[in-house]
Amino acid sequence: MASNNILYAQSGGVTPVINATACGVIQTVRTNGQGLGRVLAARDGIIGALQEDLIDTTAMSDGEVAALRHTPGGAFGSCRYKLGSVEDNQEEFRRLAEVFRAHDIGYFFYNGGGDSADTALKISRMGDAFGHPVRCIGLPKTIDNDLMVTDTCPGFGSVAKYVAVSITEASLDVKSMASSSTKVFIMEVMGRHAGWIAAAGGLACRKSGDAPQVILFPEIPFDEDAFCKAVDESVKANGYCSVVVSEGLRDSAGKLLADAGTQDAFGHKQLGGVALVLAGIVRENLGYKYHWAVCDYLQRSARHIASKTDVEQAWAVGRGAVELALAGHDGVLAAIRRISADPYRWDIVPVPLSEVANQEKKMPRAFIDPDGFGITDACREYMAPLIQGEDYPPYRDDGLPDYIQPEFELVERKLPEYRV
Repeated sequence: MASNNILYAQSGGVTPVINATACGVIQTVRTNGQGLGRVLAARDGIIGALQEDLIDTTAMSDGEVAALRHTPGGAFGSCRYKLGSVEDNQEEFRRLAEVFRAHDIGYFFYNGGGDSADTALKISRMGDAFGHPVRCIGLPKTIDNDLMVTDTCPGFGSVAKYVAVSITEASLDVKSMASSSTKVFIMEVMGRHAGWIAAAGGLACRKSGDAPQVILFPEIPFDEDAFCKAVDESVKANGYCSVVVSEGLRDSAGKLLADAGTQDAFGHKQLGGVALVLAGIVRENLGYKYHWAVCDYLQRSARHIASKTDVEQAWAVGRGAVELALAGHDGVLAAIRRISADPYRWDIVPVPLSEVANQEKKMPRAFIDPDGFGITDACREYMAPLIQGEDYPPYRDDGLPDYIQPEFELVERKLPEYRV
């Protein structure tokens, strides 16, 4: 009998809406998954698959599954673990095949970014070599919005909304005190190589002089003199200057201004602290009083201010993955396709994982102002639909969001212990 269970897993940095994708998968299988078996979830991503640490989602009530849609974080646990090539890591792939075979897993849904697409692609190709074919579907997720082909990445729209709202609110605070206090505010956002999140801050700027007056992108080499001039001009014209900077800002030689000197499991440099570097530049060159903030995890966990469009898209890629699997697709990403911009219309289409894996979509130069410190109308038109609408979580009687933290039922292990 053909294996028909689904293994779903989350990978990489989580988002405000990644659990909405899990919700989309599970609800679609429950309501329209004829021919499919159970949805199992690997705890902590591909690590859980290797260690046979599997969650049985059939034990979750319909209410618990529905609550995933409005809960941030990664409910099933995520990881940063990169599989090597099939040729050089046969032990790992043989183990995966054994786990899939032992639990009748015929479908693997990996919810992540470019590195996760690479993992899903490798697993889709391992079946013949290890005697257990598995259909693999990638589910897009990344706040960085840097996946190729897909119009946007679930997670980005909500982070973009958070950044635009936060710089608006913080700038109103700074502006009100600027005559006798802080004149420069610097807000650091995520974005290792692509400036999409920093660009989202530009949505707050409705007219000339509005904050943020300066945006710094990884795609534009940092010029200290030009930066200081722009900040000084804003302070003199507006009384203050708000800056949004991407953590991946580089100088003209390509060196990161905030290189922490370490790497994560995917080989990416660990970043953080570019706002502090810029604050030092402002102090030494301009002498203005300043404040700085690092959004860090706050931006990718702020489900309370999620974009409704983003939540709907996150759920839809989960549904789309199930539909693509039922249609016989393998080795594809459930990508979002923009049909029209105004009104914003979109659907879910299959895209080969080979066109997504290990690649990054950076900001087009046409999306960045000629001076390198702002966004163009083209960028605004692209981003504006992605932050539309509100999808507030339910709140408890104590005034806090009612986020779910279920106690999961684990699947009984059938294989010897395996350590990653």
